[in-house]
Amino acid sequence: MYFDFKRGYQALEGLCPYPAAEIPERIGTSNLVERFETGLIEPRDFVAQLSRILELNVDYEGFCAIWNSIFTDTLIPDAMLEGLAARYRLLLLSNTNVIHFEGIRRNYPLLLRHFHGLILSYEVKAMKPCPEIFEKAVALAGCRPEECFYTDDIAAYVEGARAVGIDAVEFQSAAQIQAELEARGIRWRDA
Repeated sequence: MYFDFKRGYQALEGLCPYPAAEIPERIGTSNLVERFETGLIEPRDFVAQLSRILELNVDYEGFCAIWNSIFTDTLIPDAMLEGLAARYRLLLLSNTNVIHFEGIRRNYPLLLRHFHGLILSYEVKAMKPCPEIFEKAVALAGCRPEECFYTDDIAAYVEGARAVGIDAVEFQSAAQIQAELEARGIRWRDA
């Protein structure tokens, strides 16, 4: 999924006394999002604490709608995911939280149908680029790390995957990933 946190910050700006540009800085100093994405804090507690930090005037449901407004589009075409899932074990590995993932389940159910398993940071209590989350993915894949292919648009996460022996590349475009897969003999459609 493509996401843009600025969309959420702009929506929050009208509900608190801070400009959108200042919101990530205020949130970042609290370590609150990292604790939420590693499952160390419950959703309503997260919203209450974040509301105090930002002096937000919004209810839980309103916050969740704003928090999920960051998602805009899928990065990999549905046909490619469908073709890969028909031929290979396809896993989703994500730094995420309960609110975001419930929103994805609700708003993008067709995307998730392709995945045979999910490794979600809030469930496994570890975030990329920590080795633990990649090791859990390899275990769920049921193969050796070097038999796995991983892509991410964040270079540090790609390096984290490589550090545990996973074949990983930085995502730039669907066409680039298709070329990377083809170079490895991984096909997602009949020639």
